[in-house]
Amino acid sequence: MDLKYSRTIPVRQHVDIFIAGGGPAGVAAAVTAARAGAKVFLVESLGAFGGMGTSAGIPFICRPTDGIHFLAAGIGEEVYDRVFRNGGAGPEMVRGKHPAEIGGFIYDPESLKRVYDTMMSESGADFTFNTALIDVQVENGRINHAVCAAKSGIFAVAASIFIDATGDGDLAAMAGAPFEFGDAEGLAQAATLCSLWSGIDWSRKKIWTDGAALEQAFNDGVFSLPDPGLPGILHTRADSGWGNVGHVYGVDSRDERTVTRAMIEGRKLALNYEHYYRNYVPGCENARMLWTSQTLGVRESRRILGDYVLNTDDFTRQAVFEDEIGRYGYPIDLHGTRPTDKWKGDSDSELFESYCYKNPGESYGIPYRILLPRKLENTLVAGRCVSTDRQMHGSIRVQAGCFITGQAAGMAAVLAAGRSVTPRRIPVAELQAKLVKIGAFLPNFRNVQGGVSCVRH
Repeated sequence: MDLKYSRTIPVRQHVDIFIAGGGPAGVAAAVTAARAGAKVFLVESLGAFGGMGTSAGIPFICRPTDGIHFLAAGIGEEVYDRVFRNGGAGPEMVRGKHPAEIGGFIYDPESLKRVYDTMMSESGADFTFNTALIDVQVENGRINHAVCAAKSGIFAVAASIFIDATGDGDLAAMAGAPFEFGDAEGLAQAATLCSLWSGIDWSRKKIWTDGAALEQAFNDGVFSLPDPGLPGILHTRADSGWGNVGHVYGVDSRDERTVTRAMIEGRKLALNYEHYYRNYVPGCENARMLWTSQTLGVRESRRILGDYVLNTDDFTRQAVFEDEIGRYGYPIDLHGTRPTDKWKGDSDSELFESYCYKNPGESYGIPYRILLPRKLENTLVAGRCVSTDRQMHGSIRVQAGCFITGQAAGMAAVLAAGRSVTPRRIPVAELQAKLVKIGAFLPNFRNVQGGVSCVRH
């Protein structure tokens, strides 16, 4: 039985740019656009900026550099520098030195929240937390209003340009953009409910080897399902660490019932891992799991189909594009969709090793076209939901990649709103020049006698 329901709601905001989602992509887009003089309003459904990197408790920015250059340059590098200056990361929390570190760096999520709060407030962008996007009003491929719900009620926002930085591609999907989800069977990567730990002797615990005794623990009955993948607990402060431990399978982040089940299962699973760490991992004999994250660590959801689909061939050939808005190089990182008892050499691990740049300076180009959803005229996507095939999604989905696509979307939105044109109609060379001006890494772009060109390899 259906209920037909209608009501009149206030249009509370008239802005140049509306952004749904306050993760790294949304923050990068908002700060970039607001600093460029646009009137911006951003809504975030949780109580803090940062998404997976703060509220979901994943305190690791994967491969912001290629070992020579800072790939997430511009907003991403500013975030990096502010976190270090504010004491949110230090020698015990990072492997290697900026900018040569090719793996990534560990930080304190609370410090990152404050950095985002400061950057957003200083930029002049308007925003509210605990505000959910619930609908859009679309006419002939153009979004006219975003409909939001908050404690004060339901309201609408009118904008010239809309940016989907939800991670799940909610805004674009609501507006009718085509998308893909999961693998050939419609299954997404397993999710993780991350956790905070104390009581670890970091002088004895080795990094990235947490899963060495998983098979034995499974045989001993510690776990009810085999799960060979364990990124592990990363050192943050004193004897504490953040745990990216345990997988919950069969999660569809578009479906609140599977997410609810995953949260409950994740809290139970965290206790199993406490037993595992205390009894099987050296240095963790006195470890305690203190807290699980307030939101689920989702790795995969919709991939909004754009004017170009970034693909694994682009990774292999280290592609260069005429409309390049950045470069990136994190490996193709896919976690399983089902439990497996193949404890070594599983296909996902092999994929990670196969699609992994080994030499400093290697990267692939990110074309502007993957930010442009098909069938929509005044909308951009940024972050985890950009247009890629499933394997490339496993590379660009992480925080450093989100900074790159977010700041490009923000700048493109400024150009489009300022000219009263769609994002497809802006001069891409001008977008590239403006990105370079704010610090973006675009080595294949150069000014030529007042004009512009893209250098081909």
